[in-house]
This record gives sequence, C-alpha cells and structure tokens, in this order.
Amino acid sequence: MLIYNAEIYSMTEDMHFYGYVEIQDGKITAVEQGKPEQIRLTEQDIDAHGGMLLPGFIDAHTHLGIIENGIDFEGDDCNEISDPFTPHLRAIDGINPQDRCFREAYAHGITSVMVSPGSANACGGDMLLMKTYGRCVDEMAIRTCGMKFALGENPKSTYSNRDEMPVTRMATAALIREGLQKAKLYAERLQRFEEHPDEEEPPEYDSKCEALLPLLNGDMKAHFHCHRADDICTAVRICKEFGLEFVIIHGTGAHVTADLFGEWGLSMIIGPVICDRCKPEMQDLELHNAAILHQNGVRIAICTDHPEVPVQYLPLSAALAVKGGLSRETALRAMTSEPADILGVSDRIGRIAVGLDADLVLFAEDPLDVMQHPEWVMIDGKILK
Repeated sequence: MLIYNAEIYSMTEDMHFYGYVEIQDGKITAVEQGKPEQIRLTEQDIDAHGGMLLPGFIDAHTHLGIIENGIDFEGDDCNEISDPFTPHLRAIDGINPQDRCFREAYAHGITSVMVSPGSANACGGDMLLMKTYGRCVDEMAIRTCGMKFALGENPKSTYSNRDEMPVTRMATAALIREGLQKAKLYAERLQRFEEHPDEEEPPEYDSKCEALLPLLNGDMKAHFHCHRADDICTAVRICKEFGLEFVIIHGTGAHVTADLFGEWGLSMIIGPVICDRCKPEMQDLELHNAAILHQNGVRIAICTDHPEVPVQYLPLSAALAVKGGLSRETALRAMTSEPADILGVSDRIGRIAVGLDADLVLFAEDPLDVMQHPEWVMIDGKILK
C-alpha cells in the first residue's frame, strides 16, 4: 500500500516534507520525498490530496477502559483501596476494550494510550500501553512499561477517611520506600540462590516483590503521580535512593521550579490541561505550564488523564498548550514522538519511519484547529471506519 501526495509530518529530524509512505503487513517499509516514480498504483493505494499525514497520536496517561464510560462502581476497576501498596496488580486485568471511549479515541486520531491504575494508592500497579482498536486487550497490548506510584493528596484523602496509613505525605513516601527495600532484599536473596543453589534457600514467593523486580532492574520506569513541586522533589529523592528510571505524571505546579527540574533532566507527562483547580494541590494550574517546562529543558508529553478530560480532547489539550506559549511543532511532538520516547516505545510508534507500526492519521488542515477532524485514521496498516 502507498499513501502518496501527502504533506508528511514524520516527527523525525527531517520533520516536514511532501512525499509518500509505503506500508506492508502493518509496518512502514518506506518513507520518501516527492512522488512515487514508475510505480503502478492499485486500488489499495491512497491519495492524500495534499493533506497532513502524521503519526497516530499517543495519550501517555489515561484510565481508558479501566474506568468505563458512564458506569459507576460496577465499571470502575481503577483503584484497589483495600491495600495502599499494590504493585502486583496489572492494569491489563481491569480494562474493558469494548468501552465506547476507545472508538472515540481512534476516531479523533489517538491510536495508542497508556492505561494506568489510579492514584489512590502509594503504589497502584503496573500500567499497559495499548492500541485503541481491537476486541481483546491481549491483541491490543504493546507492552507493560510503567509502575504507578502516587504522592500528595490522593493517598492521604483515601486512607485518612478510614484511619489507615497513609494519612500524611511522610507516610506515603515511607510505604513506597518500605516496598522498594523489601523488593531489593528479595532480589538479593534470589541472586544468592541462583549463584549458589546448593548453599542458599530461595526466598518465599512474594508477588509484590516479584512485580517490582523489573523496576529495580531498569526494565520498567516508575510513573509518579505528582501535582505540587515539593511532591515532585520527593519522587526524585526516592528514585535516586533506589536507582530508578522515572517519569513525573501531571506536574501541574512544576512551572514554579521549572529551572531546577530542567537542570535535573526530568521527563513529565503534563495534564489534564482542560480542567479546574479542583483540589488544593492543583492551585498552580496554568496554561503556560507546558511552555515554561519545555523552555527550561524538561522533556514533556501531553495527556488527558481520561476520564478527567475525555480522551478525544488530546489534540485540543495540545492546542491550549500552544495558546499558553508552547510552539506548534513542540505541541505536535508532545502527543507523538515525545510520549513514545518517554514511554520507551519509539521502536514501535510515535514517528513515521521505516520499521515502525503503520499507525497514521490524515488531516486536511491543522490538527490543532478545534474545528478539524481526521480524514481517516490507520492502526497497524488498517484504516478504521
């Protein structure tokens, strides 16, 4: 299949050019400038009519399908509040791919989403990056690439009503440290047993510790829910103590100390952008947050935090970040190549490049214009109706 006569926004270094894309078996096999020469077009080939061809958009932090549309407790599987530390939970086991919001996502150009457990717990469980089209989550899954942690008001407000730990920021951080230290000691005992099986006994199986091993080994990133700048500093402190790779989620008040976070080389997934200051820790919510962070060297992606903001409003969220001072190119990258890099999946999605999944979206005009709608959306080489 060829997609030709397109203004290609590849999100690579050579970002914008007129050309064509070749696709085979759901993968991009060629990206070229100009017109295809000496190639006989077939019925499968697509004339883009000069439209803007972009990588499918990525919403890097949502609760899509794990909090179902329009359903109360029966469809809400986001927070297991019987225990404040639950790394052994897996988002894949709580997602309903039949939720209508998946259709709304891909209809508006969002082809991949990170689905996360909620932020009621100090540790909520592992997160799943998945495509937005399919019948079974296992077929839609790209990979597990994050472990969810939360600091600030959410764990406090959840457990203080029950007179259980944590009811302070100190206790939330302490629970996280305790869980990570147990997993570290568990890993050391496993290693000793593997090196000396005749002399050492293996540790008793611990599902929580097992779930944290990929994080401690550097095969997974810690995703820390933080709104206030001081909570971000706590997340950095903990991750340095345990040598973790990490990402900050939300970062609502991060612009207050953006220069410091830039010096530290942080990555942040910013959002929701379209919301009110619904709780005290969001008092520093401003449209210019993303722009100031980017100007200070913080790597940013933009998210909706669906259902806080419906997932189809990801492009609108990026447009509002532009209104707040972010450049148009950076806003487009903040929902394509940047989330792919931050999530560690740039080998699959986020750019129009050879070898990547054929997840593409075509717009007749500017995708950041609220009045625009995709001409078509493609996932794994298939145009969705």
